[in-house]
Amino acid sequence: MPVSTPGEPGRRVDMGESGRGGVYQPASERVKLGGTPRLCSARASCRGPPDPSPYTPGPVSQRKGLGCLFEIVETIVLTILIFWVIQTFVAQPYKVQQGSMERTLEEGQYVLVDKLTPRWAVYAGGDIIVFEPPENWLSQDRVPFIKRVIGVAGDTVELIDGRVLVNGLPLDEPYVYTVDGAIQDTEPTPGGQTRWVVGDGQLFVMGDHRGNSSDSRTFGPIEVAHVTGRAWLRYWPLESFGPLEAMAGSELAGAAP
Repeated sequence: MPVSTPGEPGRRVDMGESGRGGVYQPASERVKLGGTPRLCSARASCRGPPDPSPYTPGPVSQRKGLGCLFEIVETIVLTILIFWVIQTFVAQPYKVQQGSMERTLEEGQYVLVDKLTPRWAVYAGGDIIVFEPPENWLSQDRVPFIKRVIGVAGDTVELIDGRVLVNGLPLDEPYVYTVDGAIQDTEPTPGGQTRWVVGDGQLFVMGDHRGNSSDSRTFGPIEVAHVTGRAWLRYWPLESFGPLEAMAGSELAGAAP
């Protein structure tokens, strides 16, 4: 028997056979399950029967995979670009392939060639440089040479009695290869000239092992434009690791005879 709820006119409580009351729900709020009306709780939302169809995942997007691949390619390209910039403009490794710089440098050692600082710090006497062989050189393999700068533009280089003179002053050369504790003489090539004037944009170079070096005594001064850079660090093998110190001109020049 329906009765009105106090305080809520028109809201009726449906009394069942047990005598207990329940909140009356309008027909619009009732849900039929299996043909039987069901009253929705005031605190719970009304939901229909579960969907009997199984879950089917949608197609996986290809964007994440392509993005990952793009990042890998980008990293590789960037690494190659940085390596190229460093080798072209900053520093380059070089393997010593001749014995002309013994004992300063031994064949098979690796040095790092500075290509950056020569752009503002010109080459000077005592520097160890790497350069392309002259065009008139007979070798066909075109392996870069590594020698020591003896004279720069404007210098006059002479070979007299086994000594090297620059602008009339004999050089003190402790780096020259020694034989039985004595510094090796510096002789000209057989029948070759003994005096050179270094022109603008040129360098006069020789190897430290004067008896085993093809250098400016043979092919004359070299062009600065053909120089790769200044060797400044010996880094391999590790037991030979260390900087290559160039001797300044004031340290090279000795007293006049």
